[in-house]
Amino acid sequence: MDGKIIFKNEQGENEEFTVLLETKVNNIKYILVEKEDEEIAYIFKDTSDDSSEEAVYEVVLDEDEVGYIGKIFSELLEDVDLV
Repeated sequence: MDGKIIFKNEQGENEEFTVLLETKVNNIKYILVEKEDEEIAYIFKDTSDDSSEEAVYEVVLDEDEVGYIGKIFSELLEDVDLV
């Protein structure tokens, strides 16, 4: 998956991200995204329920979860450094 996705930030403004990769772990969808003007990748997870028509993504903040999912993404994308 290589496309654009728009999220609203805490101030209610739209921010555009490039989706680098997606994966599913334990039935949870994760996406690896980056902003064009930054060199930082972010991991978001889909927190919507199965009956939702739209996905609801939240940034992954738990350090253990970031480490685990980050390792999966880094294995899939050898040339991307995750912070």
